[in-house]
Amino acid sequence: MVKLVVIYTEPTDVRAFENHFSEVHTPLVKKMPGIRRLEKTRFTGGPLEPARYYLMAAVYFDTRDEMMAALSSPEGMAVAKDLMSFAAGKAHVMFGEVEQIG
Repeated sequence: MVKLVVIYTEPTDVRAFENHFSEVHTPLVKKMPGIRRLEKTRFTGGPLEPARYYLMAAVYFDTRDEMMAALSSPEGMAVAKDLMSFAAGKAHVMFGEVEQIG
């Protein structure tokens, strides 16, 4: 399994970010083909310091090829365009391989 991870820094306008993320961006993401799981994590800080990041979203796929096909699909292109419209400079996108350890 692989995942696409997007880590967001603190938005300037939290209310506008949250609204756009849940009402516009997430529905677009859900239209991408091949998604196995979608999750969101809002960071609250650590034991010794405040959180450096605001939010993490993860989209899981069975294979890297399926993830890349989803990203290059019309739905994936719409997601990328939307991401740049509301989180340009605030979103860090990464790919990861998932391994169960427990």
